[in-house]
Order: sequence, then structure tokens, then C-alpha cells
Amino acid sequence: MKIGGNIKNSVIKKSYRGIKSYFKAMSSIIIIGMLSTILFSIIFVGINHENNNANAGKSIKDFKDDPTSVIKYKFNGKEEKVKVYITSENKVKEIELEEYVLGVVSGEMPASFQIEALKAQAVAARTYTISHMKKFGGGGCKNGKGADLCDTVHCQVYKSKESRISSWPEKQRNELWKKIVQAVNETSGEVITYNGKLIASPFYFSTSSGKTENSQEVFSNSLPYLKSVSSPGEEVAPKYKSSKDINYNNFVNAINSNFPKAKVSSSSVKTQVKVIERTEGGSVKAIKVGNENVTGPQFRMALNLNSANFNISFFPQYVKIDCTGYGHGVGMSQWGANVMAKNNKKYKDILKHYYKNTEIEKLEQVVR
Repeated sequence: MKIGGNIKNSVIKKSYRGIKSYFKAMSSIIIIGMLSTILFSIIFVGINHENNNANAGKSIKDFKDDPTSVIKYKFNGKEEKVKVYITSENKVKEIELEEYVLGVVSGEMPASFQIEALKAQAVAARTYTISHMKKFGGGGCKNGKGADLCDTVHCQVYKSKESRISSWPEKQRNELWKKIVQAVNETSGEVITYNGKLIASPFYFSTSSGKTENSQEVFSNSLPYLKSVSSPGEEVAPKYKSSKDINYNNFVNAINSNFPKAKVSSSSVKTQVKVIERTEGGSVKAIKVGNENVTGPQFRMALNLNSANFNISFFPQYVKIDCTGYGHGVGMSQWGANVMAKNNKKYKDILKHYYKNTEIEKLEQVVR
């Protein structure tokens, strides 16, 4: 019995050790399995996370704005195109709206100007463009051979990218072009409105004499948003002051050829030419030239002066005409806009200053 008992105990012990080894082995397998699963999950999730990041990066890259290209603005689901008469090619071209605005901003305002001034120019140029497009009820350009606008000062100066950048210092070309693109892109589709309607005459010009002009004193039509406003700080502009010396014969010939009824003469011109009235902005409103009374802007064009804000002085050998400002003086002064931008004014503030009681809205909010 004793021997039998020992065998039994031995068998039991061996069985116990076997079971213990079995469970120990199984536990190791389970732990290894669990660790493998966790490790696999970490690797799998890590790979997926990396792939997701790569896809996200690709997505961001795909949709990132190109700083050298203008955003294609869509109205009613499609890109609007402007018909522009290119004078050098004697051809009418269709140009995408924002691309055209880009060419006008580069053609009309120095790229060295403050970004907020360039933005104001972009909105004014876009508004002028749409107000002249036949599709939106505009009259088009009478010199444009059926086009909405021409590419000269008659409408708005338009420059292609190649034409514009070729006039800039080579080292600055990329930076200046990006700046103009930024101004157009960050105002994409925006226009100037008055009482909820697109304004028809968002006029602008180079340099004021310190005040802009009422529209009716230059263009005969009185528009509520084109009123004389102050525009200080423009003395920094290169054409703020200008003067012209003309000998008496040329002065008299210029007057008589442009105003046949004037009949001024070299011997008595000093008493025949006299400023009669000035505008609120300081320009000549009316001037007597011999037997005629003409407007300041008419006299300016006849004598090819920088502005209608002028003074005439008679010297023994010549006539001297001193001008302040450059351009017609109505609407937004470009140099004035730049001064405002330097004083931390935003483009909407600039536009609302020069175009009284107006708002800045998206095209689809105005044209429905």
C-alpha cells in the first residue's frame, strides 16, 4: 500500500507539474498573442495615421492658392469674361474677369503702393469693368469695336503680365507681381454699391491737390457718391506740383485753335485770359479766354496741363502755368489712397472715404 501510495503521489506531482507547465506555456502564448495584437495595432494605426497625414498634406497642397495666379471668380456657377479691345493688336479679346482686373491694377497703380491701396484699386477697377459690360446693362466702349472696354486711358489701362513685369527691376518682379495678385484675390468678386446698386462711375485718378472734386464740376453729371472730400498728405506724390512755360505765340495759338470764338492776341492776352470761378476742390471751374468762357477741364485739355487746378502768370517772354495735382480730380485719388493705407486704413475705409455713402458687396449680392 505504501509503495502504491508513493506512486500515486508521484503521478499526482508529475501531473500537477505538467498542468502547471501547460498553464504557464498557455499564459505565455496568450501574453505573446496579446502583445503581438497590441504591437500590430500600434503599427497599423501608425501607418494609417501617416497615410492620412500624407493625404491631408496632399489635399492642402492641391488647394493652396498659387501666389502668382489670380483666383477664378465664378458668378452663377461660371467664370465671367470681359470683352477687351487690345489696341496694339487691333483685336477684341475675351479675358476672364479677375484676370482682367489683375491687368488693370498692374496698369493703373504702382505695385510699390501699400497693399490696402492696391486692394481699393482692385475693387474700383472691378466695379468700373462690370458697370461697362453689356451683359450687365453697360454701354460698352465706343472706341472698342464692339468690346466692353478698351485697354487705354479712355477706359482703364490694361497690361498683360509679360508687358507689366518687363518694366520692373528683374530682382523685384516676382515679389511685385505676387503683391498685385494678393490685392485682386483678397477682394475677389467685390464691387462698390450705392443704395444696393452697382455704382456706374467709380472714377479714380492719380493725385489730388488736397481735395477731390464734385462730379458735376468736371463731368456735368451730379452723382451722390462723387462728392468733394479732403485728401491730405499727397505732397509726396511726384506730380503733386508741376509747371509749364509757354511762349506767347504758342499760348495764343493753343487757345484760338481749341476755342475759335476766343480770338485772343499776343498783344492783349494778359487782359483777355482770366480765371472767373473755382470749384469747391480748388480747381478752375470757369475761365475767360477772349470772347469765350470755357471750363477749367476744357482749358486743361487744350493746354495739355496736369490738372485743372492751375494758376496763370504772365512774364515778359512767356506765360507760366502752375498746376497742383494730376488728373481729373473726381473719385478716388490713388496717391491719397496710398497715404491712407500708410496710416493703417483698410481698403474698405479708403473706398468709403472717396465714394460717399457706399458699401462693398459681392457681385452676386448686387446682380441677380
